Amino acid sequence: MKEYQKIVFVAESGTCRAPMAAGILGEYNLKKPMEIVTRGLVVLFPEPLNQKAEAVMISNGINMAGYMSTQLKNEDFTEDALVLVMERVQLEKVLEKYENADPENVHVLTELVGDELEIIDPYGGPLQAYGLCYETLKKTIRKLVNLLNEGE
Repeated sequence: MKEYQKIVFVAESGTCRAPMAAGILGEYNLKKPMEIVTRGLVVLFPEPLNQKAEAVMISNGINMAGYMSTQLKNEDFTEDALVLVMERVQLEKVLEKYENADPENVHVLTELVGDELEIIDPYGGPLQAYGLCYETLKKTIRKLVNLLNEGE
């Protein structure tokens, strides 16, 4: 795997899956320090973390106080940035909408680590759906950490 300095997690509104993924990754030790950021595909104005996502994160010892969603921009696509989306449809939107998006640096998170299923959006579901999303992300992020650390 290529050497990256930055990881950009992208999901629909940037208030649930992307920050959960970033929070989980932030708990791991990476061999090389990396900037970890989150972006949303549709962020009309900055919003805090989804309340149910926040509850799940806190119950797992991850505090994301003060988090606010940020719109994905062309400047986010740099040579040293790995951009990870949650669903194939988001990958297609990103490659279509952003001229700086390089298909080599933009991936569906689960596909990159060799999983078959996408990270399902729990939005609007019960707290258990958010818990399941967290558990799925945790397994996927563990595989991502292994990929990133074996690049040495």
